[in-house]
Amino acid sequence: MNNSPFPRQTTLAVIALCLTLAAGCTTRIANPDDPLERYNRAMFGFNETVDRAVIRPVAEAYDATMPPPARTGVGNFFGNVGDVWNGVNNLLQGKFREGLSDGARFGLNSTLGIFGVFDVASEFGLPKSDEDFGQTLGRWGVGEGAYFVVPFFGPRTVRDAAVLPIDLYGDNVWGVSDVATRNSLTALRLVHGRANLLGIDKTLEEGTLDKYSYARDFYLQQRRYRVHDGSPPQEYEDFNGSDEAVSPPSPASGAAAVSDTNEFQQVSGGSGDDRPATR
Repeated sequence: MNNSPFPRQTTLAVIALCLTLAAGCTTRIANPDDPLERYNRAMFGFNETVDRAVIRPVAEAYDATMPPPARTGVGNFFGNVGDVWNGVNNLLQGKFREGLSDGARFGLNSTLGIFGVFDVASEFGLPKSDEDFGQTLGRWGVGEGAYFVVPFFGPRTVRDAAVLPIDLYGDNVWGVSDVATRNSLTALRLVHGRANLLGIDKTLEEGTLDKYSYARDFYLQQRRYRVHDGSPPQEYEDFNGSDEAVSPPSPASGAAAVSDTNEFQQVSGGSGDDRPATR
């Protein structure tokens, strides 16, 4: 005989309701920017494994042995190399003054700056920009598509991943005909960029609950800021799908904005060296 004050059907219904609520509380809310999250997380983990096993140790050795003046010269050299592609994309976007400025920067730094080792153009009041073909398409209304993590190259959107071969072709390092020289320059630029971010590894590991989500939100925020020249549509400003204890930093500006996204992706699951720049 059942002496329970509650009917059996009622008890079962209550248990089912509790299980449903519990399942709902543990389900991750899907981020509309990241419909490929399962794939992206797997590729993010793969890229991080490559970084820990190969790139970070080399970057640590570089950081320990390279004198600061030499590191500055290396960064200036690669920045100068990138000014050509920056200028082309600025012209394609209809920003003729910026495109001409990029050309003038390249000319000054390649001559007075001794092949770009010294950034004399900035002293002449010519600001550094950073553009790529993905930004050019965004300028003319091509949508970014879903967030997408590219093997070895790290965070992108579908639009930017699709035109990655074009950016590689337009890059003056990847375009060097001599294989040995091209590989050496590519490796040096990759290691230099990764070494610049060694200091934030601990912050990322200890200050975020989910490093993947932090890297995604940081990348998308910075990318949209630059594609829209500092004024992204309101629809992008209201949503933050991360559960982090530390929110992504506000978009950078000026010289600091030139390389932060490109370098950050090397420590956030990407090890590529395609100079996807952003502005």
